Amino acid sequence: MAESTVISNTENLMKFMKLDQKGSVMAEYIWIDANNHVRSKTKTLKEAPKSVEDLSEWNFDGSSTNQSSSEVSDVFIRPVAMYPDPFRGSPNVLVLTECWDPDGSPNKYNHRHDAARLMEAHAKHKTWFGLEQEYTLFDASDKVYGWPKGGFPGPQGPYYCGVGTGRVFCRDIVEAHYKCCLFAGINISGINAEVMPGQWEFQVGPCEGISLGDELWMARYLLHRVAEEFGAKISFHPKPIGGDWNGAGLHTNVSSEEMRKDGGMKAIEAAIKALEKRHEDHMAVYGSDNALRMTGLHETSSIDKFTWGIGDRGGSVRVSAGVAREGKGYFEDRRPASNADPYQITGIMVETIYGGIEAEKK
Repeated sequence: MAESTVISNTENLMKFMKLDQKGSVMAEYIWIDANNHVRSKTKTLKEAPKSVEDLSEWNFDGSSTNQSSSEVSDVFIRPVAMYPDPFRGSPNVLVLTECWDPDGSPNKYNHRHDAARLMEAHAKHKTWFGLEQEYTLFDASDKVYGWPKGGFPGPQGPYYCGVGTGRVFCRDIVEAHYKCCLFAGINISGINAEVMPGQWEFQVGPCEGISLGDELWMARYLLHRVAEEFGAKISFHPKPIGGDWNGAGLHTNVSSEEMRKDGGMKAIEAAIKALEKRHEDHMAVYGSDNALRMTGLHETSSIDKFTWGIGDRGGSVRVSAGVAREGKGYFEDRRPASNADPYQITGIMVETIYGGIEAEKK
């Protein structure tokens, strides 16, 4: 019997992973639960799906995930995106799904559906998103990886984009996750160690429309799965450690076709003005416990006040010096917390800049 209950015995597992599947395919159906976390279960397919349209609807017990009552417990999961499986290898697949109730309406925790409707309604703007996902690594005893037992590491300074022992921790998990994302076809654009030791960031994008939310959620799933192999826990809490330590955000970069054209700075400034008018609405969907992070310190703005500036990492919104010089490009909304739902972020962003849509008829 394995000594550890949290670290996979990969060497023993691999001899079984090489066994012939006799033409069958394992499809891992993944969904987002009521607590903004991923869940999954596996379905055997008799042949390899060529596209997401080849995948059937499935269901799960929503009363066990706080997504339904025990009286009407079925929640249906409908495939929306498919990716190669880096853990089981070809021909097995990962399947991202949406949650639906038995009456045919979106489950209350299905934020993708409304976001997709907004993206489709405003598709002519060809809006690109790039999100910077910060996270913190904890060990099985809930201590930040690399931190001394019963104490704290040295002050922040040497850890951001750090190299070398004592400056970075758990690079093996980060590298493994990076490779898994590339294998799965996730548009991951980079990684870096963050300001607080034990904290990292990966970036997804640019992706157009709803695909950003799909790919970021799949990247989060891959991160949790990789961490399982090492007995580590992933935290997306925006302020995992109190005191003089940086929090964790999900900085959101936005660029429409109008913003990318010559003279696009006018479109950028118009978008920022629209964001200012709906500051409270955005903060309501920009993640839980964000007030702990957005104090005006540690490269954040105050949660109560909207500000923006050129190159200002202490503002709600930042326009890079390069964009200001070129007069076109994108802007960065620095307000979202690391635990925010990317569907809600990108959905309200498009709604605020381009306008809402009529409520869906039931």
